Amino acid sequence: MSTTQASTPETTRSVTRTVTQLVGQVRRTTQALSWVSRAAWVLLALGVVGLVAGRMLGWVELVVLGAGFTATVMVAAIFAIGRHPYAIGLRLREGRVVVGERAMGGVDVRNVGDRPVLPARIELPVGGSRASFALPALAPAEVHDELFVIPTARRGVITVGPVSSVRGDPLGLVRRSVLWTDPEELYVHPRTVRMGSSAAGFLHDLEGQETRDVTNADLSFHALREYGPGDDRRYVHWRSSARTGTLMVRQFEETRRSHMVVAMSSQERDYGDPEEFELVISALGSLGLEAIHASKDLTAMASHGVISSTTPRRLLDDLTRLESVHSPNTLVDLARAVTRDVQRATVVVLLCGSEVGPREIRAAGAVLPLGVRSLAIQARIGAESTVRRLGQVTTLTLGSLEDLPRGFRKLERV
Repeated sequence: MSTTQASTPETTRSVTRTVTQLVGQVRRTTQALSWVSRAAWVLLALGVVGLVAGRMLGWVELVVLGAGFTATVMVAAIFAIGRHPYAIGLRLREGRVVVGERAMGGVDVRNVGDRPVLPARIELPVGGSRASFALPALAPAEVHDELFVIPTARRGVITVGPVSSVRGDPLGLVRRSVLWTDPEELYVHPRTVRMGSSAAGFLHDLEGQETRDVTNADLSFHALREYGPGDDRRYVHWRSSARTGTLMVRQFEETRRSHMVVAMSSQERDYGDPEEFELVISALGSLGLEAIHASKDLTAMASHGVISSTTPRRLLDDLTRLESVHSPNTLVDLARAVTRDVQRATVVVLLCGSEVGPREIRAAGAVLPLGVRSLAIQARIGAESTVRRLGQVTTLTLGSLEDLPRGFRKLERV
C-alpha cells in the first residue's frame, strides 16, 4: 500500500510532463502547417494524385507532372527555413499630423546573431494596406534602416504595424513570419483655421454682461437688504446700517463669463456629401481651439455625446476618431441635450449639413434657453458665405473652411 501511495505523485508528474510535451508538439506542428498556403496544399495534393494515378495507369507524363508539383512545394519549403536573429524597431517621426501633412516612419533592423543571415522580407501593415520591404543579407551587428511615407489624405487614426520578418518562396506558397513590434497609432487631425479677432469679438461681446440672477458677491451693484447669517461682512453697507439701525448688506447682479457650446450633428442623413461632414468637424475644431487658447469655458458635443475639450490635443484627438452615425435623433434633440446638460451656456453654435431644413434649424433654436446667443453653421460645399436669421438663430452658410473667419466678421454686422 505504501509503495503505491509513494508512486502516485511521481506518476502524476510523469503524465503531466508527457501531456505538456504533446501539447507543445501539437502547437509547433500547427504553427508549421500554418506556414503553408492553400495553394501549396492544392499543388501538393495534385502532385500526390499525379504520382499515384500515373503509376497505376502507366502514364509517364502524369508521373512527371506529379513529381514536378511535389518538388515545387518541397523547394518552396526550403526558402522558409532559416534563422530570424533580428532586433527590429518601429518609429514614427510624429504621432499626430494634420490632413495633408507629410508623415514619415522608419524600421530599424539589426542582426544580433554571430553569423550572417540570408535576405528576407519585412512586412508592415499601414492602415488598410500593407507595405513590404526587401531586407538584404546582414553581417553580424549590421543595421539596415528603411524609411516609409504614410498617406494622410483623410482624417482618421491610422494603425501602423506590427512589423514582421518573412521568409518564403517567390511564389508565396510557403512563408514563415515572426512578429517583432507592437502596433502604433498615427492621428491625422482635421484641418483648422485661425479665427483671429473674428471669434474673439463674438465672445467678448457677451463677457461681463449682467444677468437677472442676484448673487452676494460680484461687480454690478443691485440693491441693499438686511444682514443674514452667513453673509460676508465685507459687503456690509455701514452708512445705511447706521441710518436704519439694522445691518444692511449689498446685493449684486451676477455678471456672466462667456461659456461657449459647439454642438455638431453627427447624423449621416444630415449631410449631402461626406466632405460636408469633414467641413463641419474642421469648423468645430477651429472654434474650439480659439476658445481654448482664449481661456474661455468650452463644451463640445456631438449627437453621440460629449467631445473632450480640456486641451487642444484631446479635442483634436476626439474629432479625429469621430464618425457619422445612424440614429433617429435630430438637430432639435441635440439642442435639447445642450439645454439639459449645459446650464450656464452663453453662446451655442449648432453645426450641421445641407440636408437640415430651415424649419428644423428654427425649431432647434426655439428649445435653447432664453438669453443664449445662438448660431447655426450649415455646411454646403462650394456655396457662398451668407448670414440670415431663422427665428432665434443666426444662420451662417459655410462653403469652405477658409470662409469661417470671414463669416464671423459678417456676424458682427448682424
